[in-house]
Amino acid sequence: MKMRTTILPLLFILLVGCDDIQLNNPYSDNEGKQTVLYQSFSERPKHLDPATSYSENEYAFIAQIYEPLFQYHYLKRPYQLTPLTATELPEIIYRDAQGKVLAKNTSEQDIAYTDYVINIKSDIHYQPHPALAKDANGKYIYHQLTPDQVQAYNTLSDFKEVGTRELTAGDYIQQIKRLAHPKIQSPIAEIMKNYIVGFDDFSKQVKQLKKTDITALSMAGLEIINPYQYRIRIKGKYPQFIYWLSMPFFSPMPWEADVFYEQAGLADKNITLDWYPIGTGPYLLAENNPNRRMILQKNPNFHLETYPAEGEPEDQAKGLLADAGKKLPFIDKVVFMLEKETIPYWTKFLQGYYDASGIASDSFDQAIQFTGTGGIALTESMQEKGVQLQTSVETSIFYMGFNMLDTTVGGDSERARKLRQAIAIAVDYEEYISIFRNGRGVVAQGAIPPGIFGYAEGREGNNFYSFDWQNNKAQRKKIAEAQKLMQEAGYPNGVDPTTKEPLILYFDTAAVSTDDRPTMNWYRKQFEKLGIKLVIRATDYNRFQEKMRSGNEQIFVWGWNADYPDPENFFFLLYGPNAKVKFGGENAVNYQSAEFDKLFEKMRNMDNTPERFQIIQQMQEVVRHDSPWIFGLHPKNFSLYHSWFGNLKPNLMANNRLKYTKLDIHSRTEKRKAWNYPVLMPIVIGLIIISLIALLTFYRRQMKKASK
Repeated sequence: MKMRTTILPLLFILLVGCDDIQLNNPYSDNEGKQTVLYQSFSERPKHLDPATSYSENEYAFIAQIYEPLFQYHYLKRPYQLTPLTATELPEIIYRDAQGKVLAKNTSEQDIAYTDYVINIKSDIHYQPHPALAKDANGKYIYHQLTPDQVQAYNTLSDFKEVGTRELTAGDYIQQIKRLAHPKIQSPIAEIMKNYIVGFDDFSKQVKQLKKTDITALSMAGLEIINPYQYRIRIKGKYPQFIYWLSMPFFSPMPWEADVFYEQAGLADKNITLDWYPIGTGPYLLAENNPNRRMILQKNPNFHLETYPAEGEPEDQAKGLLADAGKKLPFIDKVVFMLEKETIPYWTKFLQGYYDASGIASDSFDQAIQFTGTGGIALTESMQEKGVQLQTSVETSIFYMGFNMLDTTVGGDSERARKLRQAIAIAVDYEEYISIFRNGRGVVAQGAIPPGIFGYAEGREGNNFYSFDWQNNKAQRKKIAEAQKLMQEAGYPNGVDPTTKEPLILYFDTAAVSTDDRPTMNWYRKQFEKLGIKLVIRATDYNRFQEKMRSGNEQIFVWGWNADYPDPENFFFLLYGPNAKVKFGGENAVNYQSAEFDKLFEKMRNMDNTPERFQIIQQMQEVVRHDSPWIFGLHPKNFSLYHSWFGNLKPNLMANNRLKYTKLDIHSRTEKRKAWNYPVLMPIVIGLIIISLIALLTFYRRQMKKASK
């Protein structure tokens, strides 16, 4: 009876092993004793070279691998910089045009140069990497590969020998020179040439040279004082420069990396810095398989860094200082799995196979409920799982822009201004947030988001051109007031006096998918309140960008995330000399205001004093009155974390948060088992039925043979 002897042992194995088996576990690797964090990504990061990367999905990786000089304190608020690889914050020296040292309180107009003198820590080493591998004679093993040797390597892991060396001041100098090289095409090169002395001249000098040729060349504003100290000289006074020094752009780069990666044939196999970074940070990229997964592994050469011992007053009670002084990082390995669809991603989070999750619109009601007072809370099912909710208003703004070069909506005439002010009242962003963002947003009253110096709360921060202040809160003005403005602008009931037809305005967008149609229809309805016919001109993103560069758009929606926590980083989007069409800058609406520009130039290099705060309020008033933007909204981020996820605190400026994360993997294992307990009874019953059918069939055949 062969059938019985094969199926019954299988039934026994299933029944005995059901306590430990997780049939739906998506991970094939055995976690062992490692602490592994599971996250996801939806698209391949294009650049992992810190000189070229400027995207949030790329920073998720490179901010864990590379280390600039400074970082944002994980716990303290407001955001403040603290040394990372530097020993302390830089010494700042002001100089006149002849190089003479000036007093700290010297007026800005008398400062020709500012020196940043930076000291870095000793005994910091790079991750193991073949670019740094040397033989017994001290010669680099992989710097002069022959074509035949190149053919033998398909990934970085094929290079069997790796090496390391100590971080030096020259590596930071090397990276700044890389930023200037036209072949690297750094997105901040145009900005930095306005500040770093000699940057533009160096860029022109090396235009035709290989990246490997820049190491021996000098830039006027850079000086290595000793292996652990260097100087950067910038033009004038620019206090925000220190924030740039905390960004991945200014991470160190060993010259050996360019020599290694620039060898002929390696780029054809994607063996480049954009695929395989080399840094001193807590993690290294152990696997880059963007069609399946990407893995960060703890850097065995990582220097000593400890969890912060100070924070805000309430951090102690929240348990955020329990790990004070402990060595970082706490996580051994981070596995990023490719997830292009939100539903399977959400399902795996509920099963415990992802440790954290955002909330897509189609799963919002499953996770979040609104309380009777208008607040938010986790649903009962989320609370039963012990899920933690973390919310924060992002240091970002989404705005609707009017092209100020346009003959209808642009310019500084009273007619165009009142038209813009009327539209600003009509476009109901409270409704937009409710319909399209599940309440995840705050209506913007000006150009600066919460958390940035100069943001004003309450009545002081209210935009009185679009909102009244009633019952101690902002109330959008009635549509009748917008209609009155339309009449004063010469468009009674939205009628264009030249055509005697409804005024036609054009909304330029790169939103071309069917999923975007409800949003576009909503915008049409907002303009219809004023009798305006809004025509949607959708095109691909490249064409849209070309329209923006040439000034052929009329109305559009765009956004900006803070590069650093300073109002200058938002107001420069409205500064005249940054106009996109005339100067190629980030002033996408091409706004020009002599009053605003004068205030901006006075404000931008000031310290955060009460005087600066008042100047910022004056600037807000100018742009509220002129309305080159409808201020739109500041997004609100909702994130979910399982109960085993520790050291949670929103930090909207820091990108290197992984090293502070702590996991209780024992709790995770137990909860995964409970949530994914295999329901084997249907399988067992099915196998028994199959077994009985097989036995019956076998018995019938035997009976037929016997009857013959």
